[in-house]
Amino acid sequence: MPALFPAVRRPRMSARHLPHLVFLVVVAGTLVRLFELNNELCWSIAPPTTALALLYVAGLAGWDRLGGAGRPVWLGTLLALWSWVAWTLPAPLTSAYAWLAVPLAVLAVRMPTRTLRAVALGVVTALLVAVLVRACGGADPDVLAPPIAAVWATAVLYRNQQRLTRELADTRGELARRQREAGRLTERARIARDLHDTLAQELAGSRMLLQAAERDWDRRPDAARRQVRVVTDALGEHLAQTRGIIDDLTPPVLARDGLEAALRELSARTGCAAEAPRISFSAEHAPRALPTEQAVALLRVTQGLLANACEHARATHVHVTLSYGGGTTAAVEVRDDGVGFDPAVVRSNLGSTAAGRGFGLAGARERLSALGGTLTVDTAPGHGTRVRAALPAEDRVPVGAR
Repeated sequence: MPALFPAVRRPRMSARHLPHLVFLVVVAGTLVRLFELNNELCWSIAPPTTALALLYVAGLAGWDRLGGAGRPVWLGTLLALWSWVAWTLPAPLTSAYAWLAVPLAVLAVRMPTRTLRAVALGVVTALLVAVLVRACGGADPDVLAPPIAAVWATAVLYRNQQRLTRELADTRGELARRQREAGRLTERARIARDLHDTLAQELAGSRMLLQAAERDWDRRPDAARRQVRVVTDALGEHLAQTRGIIDDLTPPVLARDGLEAALRELSARTGCAAEAPRISFSAEHAPRALPTEQAVALLRVTQGLLANACEHARATHVHVTLSYGGGTTAAVEVRDDGVGFDPAVVRSNLGSTAAGRGFGLAGARERLSALGGTLTVDTAPGHGTRVRAALPAEDRVPVGAR
């Protein structure tokens, strides 16, 4: 038997199927009693009773095909058969058969317009009263009240269920729409952070190299050419990274050689700028394979931290350290001997992505926080800066040990 609400499908039997089950049980019980009575009248009533059950099931099965015009005709035919059979049945069977008005009332409230629903429900009630009056030999309020109350209560409850189901479907649709919108905003912010930590920082470094090459072009042409070649090589890497952003923001060297190699290459490339501080790199503990998302996050955060050190710290030396805390954490520390800054400003930047310049430290903290990580800043004016980015890491097999 099809669901009553095709737009919200449920695989299991529920209360909304109960009226239809009642209808079929009553019809089947009536047929059994007719066969037990085994008289000529009963045999003449059995075919229309069977036809009533078959028509009921066929209408439910073809509910969508009936459409707005066919459903009232189908219900009218059911009511005509029901009233004829109920009027013809022997009196002992009529009272039980009258309860078919309850599932028929459910069908009445499913009619396409308010007028049709009101008319159908009124016809069901009138036929029910007529059947009960015939069965009781008079209008006994004690006999009429319970079935009529059941019919109208069922109609009201079923109508409310229809309304609530529509509201639930609308709410689910709105929730799905908002989730999709939130996903788009999150993805937009993620891509913006990655562009800030990759292309923006790399292009800023390339610009510094070209400016240095322009100054040295006449006085030191060999140095200027070297700087131009570094920029040319870097632009090739920028192109590969742009493609990496398209391919889920995974840098080629990271995908190929792992996080340690990517950080080593980043440190060497950043330190090539003429005005950049000396940048060194070291790794502690055995290298371990990290999930791609975590490795990308640590690489991008390091990229941003090195850019900050080169642009603002006025440092002579920056050291990058990759460490693994016994398989439970993976961390990158960027330490410089520059001018440092006020920790209160750092806390302000960490408190909101709107604070500070661009995404900066706030963007780094947001990226790490999304993966369960932390960003720790230790600095003071005139005492350099140490920033540690840490992420929880699975205890995986060391790289090269497979």
